[in-house]
Amino acid sequence: MTADHSFGRLDDDDYPAYTMGRAAAMLGTSQSFLRAIGEARLITPLRSEGGHRRYSRYQLRIAARARELVDRGTPIEAACRIIILEDQLEEARRINAEYRRAAEASPAAAL
Repeated sequence: MTADHSFGRLDDDDYPAYTMGRAAAMLGTSQSFLRAIGEARLITPLRSEGGHRRYSRYQLRIAARARELVDRGTPIEAACRIIILEDQLEEARRINAEYRRAAEASPAAAL
């Protein structure tokens, strides 16, 4: 990937632009916190060619939510599980809304 191509991706929420050190500094947390939420499978950072963890803005938002919960006294494993369940619930709601719209739009719904 060329430097010109990389600069164009900086607006991409999923582009792994941040090193572990930079991500930890931005979140005001430690690198071990980022490792722990990775081990809990809340986020899976991409790896550079040298094997270093790289984080996207989307992953940093998730990590920030985990940090909020942990700062309130929630154990890290529980915080990760809560966030995963919240995401699953939101996805289920989105799918249900799609099904409702489809059912309301179908001719059989008018019967």
